[in-house]
Amino acid sequence: MGSTAVEFKNTATSTLLELVKNRRTYYGLKGESPISDDAIERIVQDSVLHVPSSFNTQTSRVVLLLKEEHQKVWDIAIKAIEGLVAAGHVPKESFETSTKPKLESFRAAYGTVLFFVDYEALAPIKEKFAIYADKFDPFALESNAMSQYFVWLALESEGFGANLQHYSPLVDEEIAKTWGLPASWKLDAQLVFGTPTSEPGEKQFAPIEDRFKVFGK
Repeated sequence: MGSTAVEFKNTATSTLLELVKNRRTYYGLKGESPISDDAIERIVQDSVLHVPSSFNTQTSRVVLLLKEEHQKVWDIAIKAIEGLVAAGHVPKESFETSTKPKLESFRAAYGTVLFFVDYEALAPIKEKFAIYADKFDPFALESNAMSQYFVWLALESEGFGANLQHYSPLVDEEIAKTWGLPASWKLDAQLVFGTPTSEPGEKQFAPIEDRFKVFGK
């Protein structure tokens, strides 16, 4: 399957596809922003309002943390893993040479977006559509993942670099306590963002022929 030039009816489609192609994982980040905090807030807020969810259940919960508040997340993560080191569950050398520097690089960024799912909010829909009850938790997680991707694309479009992390359940309890979050909010991912200080690694692709098929063309 070769790539051929196509013409779209709406020029925004080309722009969207370019954003998808250019989205990368950036680990080298600094605590500076190319846009206002209000603009960042609008991006994250619009993800909460407009990213779809099955049966319009709206179970995604999102917290935006900037500057010193963002740094607290990674202080919590460092402390949690230091506890594992002290308990003998994580080798001290690997923590000091690998894990801690990585966490400190996240801390050096500008912000973190915390993505949660409120599974308890699904109780009414599970009761109403009992035949699908076991599907609603995965559906909620899929909606949350769409929010993560939307925010990631939008932030990179505005000049940020970002990387997506998953430090649950190590940090969950302390994060909920620090920001007074409801117990029903279950943390799924942490999107770290800041101004890039280095280029991302080379993007690699498995053969598209093994992953995509077209019928009826």
